[in-house]
Amino acid sequence: MDAVDFEILEVLKINGRATVSEISKRVNLSLPAVAERIKKMEDSGLIEQYTVRINREKLNQKLLAFVLVNIEKAEYIQGFREAIIQFNSVLECHHVAGEYDYLLKVLVESPNALEEFLTNGLKKIKGVVKSNTIISLLTIKEIINK
Repeated sequence: MDAVDFEILEVLKINGRATVSEISKRVNLSLPAVAERIKKMEDSGLIEQYTVRINREKLNQKLLAFVLVNIEKAEYIQGFREAIIQFNSVLECHHVAGEYDYLLKVLVESPNALEEFLTNGLKKIKGVVKSNTIISLLTIKEIINK
């Protein structure tokens, strides 16, 4: 990877739909050279996917929360992992070090929807013994694929 590859990635992070022609102009390389570099990054797995960033409020998904979760015993971990990925409201699930076992990033329409997720979703997963929910009031910085 050189500076040109990093610049190509920057363009794609800002606009995953940028054309090879647009990128070519930005990095001062020919179209075939840019296309080849992108293909190499895709083939190597450096570029995993192209995605869309959606305005959450326009989809009426206004409440962002972070939920810390403790699992009772190690034998429940696999079941928890399989269950938690089934919830559309869970954007991210991280196994973390520290007082808690998992950190969830949850997006829902309302406080009622969050309560529904916590009570009838999360807390019904076998092995979940404790959770702590933090509601985000404002997202000041959020970078995707930095």
